Amino acid sequence: AFFERNIRPVLVEHCGRCHSSGPKPPKGGLLLDSRSGLITGGDSGPAIVPGKPDESLLVAALRHDGLEMPPDRKLPAGVVADFEEWIRIGAPDPRTGGDVAPARPAVDVEAGRGFWSFRPIGRPAPREPGDAAWPRGDVDRFILGALERAGLRPVTDADRATWLRRVTFDLTGLPPTPGEIAAFEADASPRAKETVVDRLMASPHFGERWARHWLDVARFAESTGGGRSMVFNEAWRYRDYVIAAFNGDKPFDRFIVEQIAGDLLPHASPEEERDHLVATSYLVLGPHNYEEQDKRVLEMDVADEQIDTIGRGLLAMTIGCARCHDHKFDPIPTADYYALAGIFRSTEMLVHENVSRWTERPLPMPPELAEKVAEHEAAVGRAKDELAAARRLLKSLDPASVSRGGVVDPATLPGIVIDDTLAKRVGEWTHSQHVKAYVGDGYLTDGNEAKGTKTLTFLPEFPGPGAYEVRLGYTANGNRASEVPVSLLTLDGEIDRKVDMRKPPPVDGRFVSLGTFRFDDTNQWFVMVSNEDTEGHVVVDCVQFLPVALSQRPGPEPPEARPDDGPAAEARAAVQACEKRLEKITRAAPAVPRAMAVDDAETIADCRICIRGNVHNRGDEVPRGVLSVATIGTPPRMPADSSGRRELAAWIADREHPLTSRVWVNRVWHHLFGAGIVRSVDNFGTTGEPPSHPDLLDFLARRFTDGGWSTKSLVRELVLSRTYGLSTMDDRRASAADPENRLFWRMHTRRLDAESLRDAMLAVSGELDRDIGGPGIADPKVRNKGSDTPTEYSFVFGDLRRSLYTPGFRNRRLELFEVFDGADPNAVSGARTTSTVAPQALFMLNSPFLMDRARVAAERLLDDPAIPDEALVDRGFIVSLGRAPHPPERARVLAELRGDTGSESDAAEKRTASWARVFQALFASVDFRYLD
Repeated sequence: AFFERNIRPVLVEHCGRCHSSGPKPPKGGLLLDSRSGLITGGDSGPAIVPGKPDESLLVAALRHDGLEMPPDRKLPAGVVADFEEWIRIGAPDPRTGGDVAPARPAVDVEAGRGFWSFRPIGRPAPREPGDAAWPRGDVDRFILGALERAGLRPVTDADRATWLRRVTFDLTGLPPTPGEIAAFEADASPRAKETVVDRLMASPHFGERWARHWLDVARFAESTGGGRSMVFNEAWRYRDYVIAAFNGDKPFDRFIVEQIAGDLLPHASPEEERDHLVATSYLVLGPHNYEEQDKRVLEMDVADEQIDTIGRGLLAMTIGCARCHDHKFDPIPTADYYALAGIFRSTEMLVHENVSRWTERPLPMPPELAEKVAEHEAAVGRAKDELAAARRLLKSLDPASVSRGGVVDPATLPGIVIDDTLAKRVGEWTHSQHVKAYVGDGYLTDGNEAKGTKTLTFLPEFPGPGAYEVRLGYTANGNRASEVPVSLLTLDGEIDRKVDMRKPPPVDGRFVSLGTFRFDDTNQWFVMVSNEDTEGHVVVDCVQFLPVALSQRPGPEPPEARPDDGPAAEARAAVQACEKRLEKITRAAPAVPRAMAVDDAETIADCRICIRGNVHNRGDEVPRGVLSVATIGTPPRMPADSSGRRELAAWIADREHPLTSRVWVNRVWHHLFGAGIVRSVDNFGTTGEPPSHPDLLDFLARRFTDGGWSTKSLVRELVLSRTYGLSTMDDRRASAADPENRLFWRMHTRRLDAESLRDAMLAVSGELDRDIGGPGIADPKVRNKGSDTPTEYSFVFGDLRRSLYTPGFRNRRLELFEVFDGADPNAVSGARTTSTVAPQALFMLNSPFLMDRARVAAERLLDDPAIPDEALVDRGFIVSLGRAPHPPERARVLAELRGDTGSESDAAEKRTASWARVFQALFASVDFRYLD
């Protein structure tokens, strides 16, 4: 899938002309249209060395390191990074011949419907097993029946302490408290477990725990990732929406519909409208390269990522593999892919600029805030009207509008003038009026700091096609940079210029001409000034786009400086006063809540097939639609005046859909039992694994939809089953017959996920902040600058809130999450990796975070000096592991506490340090890190 999405389209578009099989020999003897061609290479040797990108000539050529491919320009850094990653993971490549695949039968959708996951969901009934006394419910009857048919028996039940710790972590992601343990041990009623489960599901922490599972599937993150990673400042609203959905047991079918088409749904209240808009953040949160200058490529890549997310996350299908050709394994023709693509291409999610951005929409406001916003907008309108009137008066009195100091009103200049105040800024730019020869209210300077991180982008809008001279305005000085890079995107191509800002501007003492170029009214053009590789101050005043007819006329000489008296001087002062008043009012704008949200595009259209995935090589148009193989009955009809997202959502959330309920039920089973009924939880296709208990899967799916799509009801039934309550002990006979425990004859031993490990340490130390919801990125420097460099957000990782609220930056994750297999936020992650590697042990030995928690836990335990060590050891084990210590454990800890293990002179400090080492050992223990 990585090859098909990230590698093949690049090879076809940029390399195919010179390095493909055909009548002409390939350049350099190198063929790139097959895997064998890449491995064999050309005149210079093999093009790739799988697993070793730095030794691969293809990577060197893409980097323009000695070799250059393509020769005309270097491809974006993100493309090069994709090739490096592809080679690093072994260069998977399904191609066997040339780029034009040999003829093969078309996808047989009708035959594909015979595969187990595409068949209609049945209504199997559980059969009474031979041991009718063992099951507690229907789930157990299915499990025991399969075991009996295999000649096996389940192991014994887990003890009560083990069950309580297991269910508490599974339902809340937190350990049971000593009080909860004591209450459960004291409850001798037959409904004791039900009481625990009902209490846990009523806890607000239930929503946090199950939100984390869904956020893995939704590839939730709070930054874009990629080269210039930008912060999703409003992503937290979606996270809180998911928490509330699980706490409120929102029907799962409704949960799906709101995320795909919430903006198109009717709402009964402002609160419901807010939830509907926030829910569609699901479609916006993906990792995208917003710097991509080919906007058609960016639009298609966004649609592709949305299709892949919905495909894997809701349907467990790898639909994205059909972007370049018919799916090679599943009955999904390319036409079905582009039927879905038409829906998302008809959805507005991008705002195009030089660096594009995602859409945000205002949320419904409470009446008092709405009143403030209306008052502010009215004040802005009045200030703008006053400024316009003052400028008209000034222009009538003084057409040149040049003051004694050389300041000019941009409204009086010919052509299209974009002042520095209207430029899109990246990085910190400082407003200045030091050199008195500028347009408008001053100019911007980079302060000769942070080189390579600051840009100003000017985005003109033209009334129609035409040629314009482009002029850059700046103020000269000896401390300026001499080689300031300026990039232009025009109809004549991408243009690069260098400007010496130490020299006085040659045009009217204000501008330097960058050349004459053609533009049209598509409004994708820009002029970008950067401070990369500059020495000295970079200053920018404005950019002027002067129609050729005007640029060829001699401009008026700047008038001599005049005394500041008379009506013109008064008019200039009035303009300046109006400008300052407007700026002051604008800065005082009340904050309007916004959400990452989508909308239907202005133009609703079907999508053309992109041949081999290339957006510039388009084939037949495909009507918007859904997956044929997963459609039971009549497919939905797509409206002409709407994207079709609402129809798509209804199709996915249909109770008869063969995939949706099966996939979610299987995900819930996976999180509770450690392995799914279908172990490939994100792949129900032919390359995935078949279900171990197909009848049980269908039974649960039917019960789930018949019961109103209630996740809480499903979870409750599963955790109260006897199967869930089994111990993890081994059975030699069962292990020999079923070594992978596919029949669930015992409970799987599971390591706590990264978030639960961190939260459990904070819970043991008593520091865990249990507040629910709210922003995770609190520092205004981070929220406003749109950057996630470590120096700007590392402080956030010191927060003591639950790990769910730790900022999810794609380019840098919390160290604990990296080491202990946190979910990859760049992809759907229905099942996390569970690795055992040396850095995990090193983290437990050396992590300042862990050692700090251990010390605080020790101080908390020693709060009462009268308690003897034996009682403290019992309490420490119960708080950390949910059980009392075994006699050898108690003896070993007491020996540690009574030994001379420290060099501190103060006895109390020695005692605290010893207990801190005990808690560190408990945190590092298998019993703390794993659920039995």
